[in-house]
Amino acid sequence: MRTLFGFLLLCGVKVFSHLFFRGIFQWKPESKEDFRDVKLIIFLNHTSLYEPLFFQAAPFSFLWRLTHHAHIPGADVTLNRPIVGKFWKLLIPNISTITRKRDVSWNTFMKEIDERSLIALAPEGRMKRPDGLDKFGHKMTVRGGVADIIDKLHEGKMMICLSGGLHHVQAPGILIPKLFKTIKMNFVTLEISDYLKQFSPEPKRRKIQIIHDLQSRLENDCPEDKIN
Repeated sequence: MRTLFGFLLLCGVKVFSHLFFRGIFQWKPESKEDFRDVKLIIFLNHTSLYEPLFFQAAPFSFLWRLTHHAHIPGADVTLNRPIVGKFWKLLIPNISTITRKRDVSWNTFMKEIDERSLIALAPEGRMKRPDGLDKFGHKMTVRGGVADIIDKLHEGKMMICLSGGLHHVQAPGILIPKLFKTIKMNFVTLEISDYLKQFSPEPKRRKIQIIHDLQSRLENDCPEDKIN
């Protein structure tokens, strides 16, 4: 029952997004507009809690799979909020609360990954403010957990979702979104096994190389980040 409610809620978000926002979604030349068999979604350029608006790009079949098999880490500071946290838990029934530290919460999340899991995460681990930095004034950087997940999966399809940002819709601290704005996202789909072949066979070096690659994509391949 909970998963059915989550699916209906996701569908509602998708329909709302179609009605009130213009989506421009581009697929890189080597990619296909295909959400089937995706095991890992990497969301880059985290700017707003209204990012479910990007579900506009996903087919209903993918939303159904998301409610049944999603394995998503969510920051404890977000999920512990009385209203926002409850909404996210209703939207994604299998969301896991983790801290921003390598502690038992992250280890538990990693252990729960299995062959049926559909994993989605924002590997920066925090939200970008309109000045381009996080709330502590630090540069937005990709953290190492995503490399651990890619290594554990070994194979399957991963989708890199490069957001154009939503500060023009809702910046952190603003509750009501601005309607009738254009939202943008670029997509790249890759076979994980092929992706790993680009990097060193030595685990520690490979992890650093994966982080550098995703950081480069974050800085160079996202659509223009609109502020107003």
